[in-house]
Amino acid sequence: MQKFWTYLIASSTVVSSILCMNAAAKAEPVPVTNSEQQVNNSQEQAVSQVTSVSQLSDVQPNDWAFQALQSLVERYGCVAGYPNATFRGNRALSRYEFAAGLNACLDRVNELIATATSDLVSKQDLATIQKLQKDFSGELVTLRGRVDTVEAKTAELEANQFSTTTKLQGQVVAVVSDVLSNKQVNGGNITDKNTTLGARTRLELVSSFTGKDTLFTRIQSNNINNPDIKTKEGNLFFANLPGTAGTNDVTIDGLWYAFPLGKNTQVKLIANAGAADDVTSTVNLFDGDGAFGAVSTFGTRNPIYGQLGDKGIAVNHQLGDKIGLSLGYLSSTANNPTPGNGLFDGNYGALAQLTVKPSDRISLGLTYINSYNQPLLTGSNNATLTNLTPDEKFSSNSYGVQASLGISQKFVLGGWAGYTNSQVLTGTKGEFDTWNYAVTLGFPDLGKKGNLAGVIVGMEPKVTSSSAAGAGVAKDPNTSYHIEGFYQYKLSDNITLTPAVIWLTAPDHNNTNDNVVIGALRTTFSF
Repeated sequence: MQKFWTYLIASSTVVSSILCMNAAAKAEPVPVTNSEQQVNNSQEQAVSQVTSVSQLSDVQPNDWAFQALQSLVERYGCVAGYPNATFRGNRALSRYEFAAGLNACLDRVNELIATATSDLVSKQDLATIQKLQKDFSGELVTLRGRVDTVEAKTAELEANQFSTTTKLQGQVVAVVSDVLSNKQVNGGNITDKNTTLGARTRLELVSSFTGKDTLFTRIQSNNINNPDIKTKEGNLFFANLPGTAGTNDVTIDGLWYAFPLGKNTQVKLIANAGAADDVTSTVNLFDGDGAFGAVSTFGTRNPIYGQLGDKGIAVNHQLGDKIGLSLGYLSSTANNPTPGNGLFDGNYGALAQLTVKPSDRISLGLTYINSYNQPLLTGSNNATLTNLTPDEKFSSNSYGVQASLGISQKFVLGGWAGYTNSQVLTGTKGEFDTWNYAVTLGFPDLGKKGNLAGVIVGMEPKVTSSSAAGAGVAKDPNTSYHIEGFYQYKLSDNITLTPAVIWLTAPDHNNTNDNVVIGALRTTFSF
């Protein structure tokens, strides 16, 4: 056994020595390949050359391999060691590791034989190399086979990949929903109380041309409709807007291009279907864009975010590791050249937000939005300007604070508050104030890793004072509470199932209305 290891260590050092001679012949420093380097690649240290075995601190005259190492030094004048003057000769190596190092040296040996330095290679060395090549022929064949397999798989992937610059991803949200109450709201019966099945399908193309930029294109069809409960409270986020019928028509639903402008600044140009989450962080654990998290529009994010348009520009700048500034200007009429429309003469929403993250578990957002002719999307009929005279023009200033606090890894406390002051600018002028707030309780990984349970309790947008009753915006008489619970269960990496219930205690902020319960079962397929 001792003779075998002597032969092995001597043979590996022969290979290293030959490489050293080749480097010297070319007068260029090259990495020296030896068995120790292959075993200890993680060290990432270049070997250093010694002229005497005595320079290796861990090689002693009484070592069984000392004479072999000394002989190589005397014959070739070089031997491989580590920068700290050690040889580490007791480290073990596998036959595959040794074969890999040997295989890399064979071409060098052939070059040496054909050059003027061939006299430095003795017949004994050549015989040793030939014997090693024969003894390790099986391992060499295996390694070559593995390399061929990897090359074949790589070629197949390159031939069949969708694109070198674009990633294709998709999502299907299938929803069964129903209004579970047979009640009256605002003097009329709720007639939209049939169980329905609808789906929102999205295909997304995510492209990058420089590795730092992103071109995002989303194609969508959506036939999910919100039930008409005589108020815009309780809207389902993944459904079409109230009053808008869903179809199976395929449209380009989202299109934007983002690129860096300096080290800490990113610019996003939004051509279609932009929203608050394209501009900034909404600081809500339950904001899953309708596919995950909360099922209602109110539970997804602070309603003041709904006053933005969908086309424009967003800029995000990191002021430090823990604070960021977001600026955005989005118009819903940007592509309309007629009078009173366009990018600057029509509807718009301009946002500024500071997002503070003092730690991984704590986030705080301070938001200001100035908007023109952009009503809230959820809330009472007064708050969403359902009764506003169509030709009336109005502007709003909104202020919001959003917070998320991770009490533990499995409990997150969050919430928000939003205030909007609006002014009717034409016709019967006046102004009105709108408030909303919510407290959220999140339970990540409840029952299984990847699950999420959530509870949202709050007040949807309510007009608390108004001098614009003549324009169709009156003060809401009472307070309705929005209570929502859901449990997002991860069936697999690609499928989640979310049952949810929404309870409105006094729809339209009117105690004369009966409470309404909405149920939904959402299944999300991601691919």
